[in-house]
Amino acid sequence: MSTTPGTLPEALAQRLADSGLRSTPQREIVYSVLLAKRDHPTADEVFARVKTDLPTISLATVYNCLETLVQCNLVRSVNFERGPTRYCPNLRPHAHFHDEQSGSTHDIDLPPELLEQVKHVLPAGYDAKSIEITFRGKAQPGAR
Repeated sequence: MSTTPGTLPEALAQRLADSGLRSTPQREIVYSVLLAKRDHPTADEVFARVKTDLPTISLATVYNCLETLVQCNLVRSVNFERGPTRYCPNLRPHAHFHDEQSGSTHDIDLPPELLEQVKHVLPAGYDAKSIEITFRGKAQPGAR
């Protein structure tokens, strides 16, 4: 979902309403924090960022907001083996590069034709609703 600065609350409210939910200040700030710095934060990292603007919010509320945003397809949850769940507001088809040395995660745009080719390797009678591709490694000197 792409929004201009003034439309975030309205667009968020509409997506939540489509799911039978209402917009709340807590959901709005959690979502805006995810959009502001697209670094795939954990719930604890989101909590720390939200706390500066909404000091009374609890970690449980942040978890509930994140779960709601995922259920409403506003955010993707990203998991790397045994690590904590991370949250990604980029809903375009893409892969992730997880730097095992620094722990950082970056979006990797993939050509749409590659994603279509990947879908064709499924066994007959199967259809994937989503594809998750993760590259793991470490950043080379001078990268980002």
